Amino acid sequence: MTPHPAVLEARELSVGYDRHPVLHDLDLSIERGTVTTFLGANGCGKSTLLKAFGRVLKPIAGDVHLDGAPIRKEPNRAVARKLAILPQSPVAPAGTTVLDLVMRGRNPHQSWARPWTAEDAAVAEEAIAATGLTAVAHRDVASLSGGQRQRAWIALVLAQRADTLLLDEPTTYLDLAHQLEVLRLVRRINRDQGATVVMVLHDLTLAARYSDRLVVLHDGGVVADGPPHDVLTPAVLAQAFGLHARVVPDPVTGAPMVVPEADEHDLDHAGLVESADLG
Repeated sequence: MTPHPAVLEARELSVGYDRHPVLHDLDLSIERGTVTTFLGANGCGKSTLLKAFGRVLKPIAGDVHLDGAPIRKEPNRAVARKLAILPQSPVAPAGTTVLDLVMRGRNPHQSWARPWTAEDAAVAEEAIAATGLTAVAHRDVASLSGGQRQRAWIALVLAQRADTLLLDEPTTYLDLAHQLEVLRLVRRINRDQGATVVMVLHDLTLAARYSDRLVVLHDGGVVADGPPHDVLTPAVLAQAFGLHARVVPDPVTGAPMVVPEADEHDLDHAGLVESADLG
């Protein structure tokens, strides 16, 4: 099968903060039309790499290419039409309604010669409906619950109608039901619209269920990269997370499901140690 062309590429990329690299000499390509999720322990560079791909963070060395050209040379508006970024814990200006916020996603498509149009309004309303926020569209974002606020920001990203979405922990603040709702929505956008999605997630099992490819970061680089079944192994979990776990098939989808090993305290709490002694 012929691989999809790369939409984003890190070439000998070193990136970090205050000239201190978090990731070193990284080469990584993101194939068009796929869902890729970055995994790893806290501080491993997941969000740092996403920021570099989105031109939010300037590389210390190396480069990021978008559609084959250095992203640093592209005009801001041109990049915004191709890439939509959802950062961690974004904050809306005071007094911003959900509709006001989502309308900002249309800014890259507007100019003095093309002001706000009926098409922009329709796209914004569609994004609000897709994230289940129609009933609160005219409420102040600050008045919403944490989960509703997160969905409002996702609606802004959807309204941008970019071909590539960079989502930094898009399920933050959401309960499990809404996490599933958001990830199903992301997958539907990928399949129906052909969007390329790059996410940072913490839940390994949900990442496996909703991703084509997992990239595990550790110690300044990539320690595992590939389909979920190839990446989520006990050896990788031990190396990258210090986690002793079993990997079993998800009973619903067959994707890998991570089950941490129990210790004596877990077994004692469940009443299993006593049962074993009696037996």
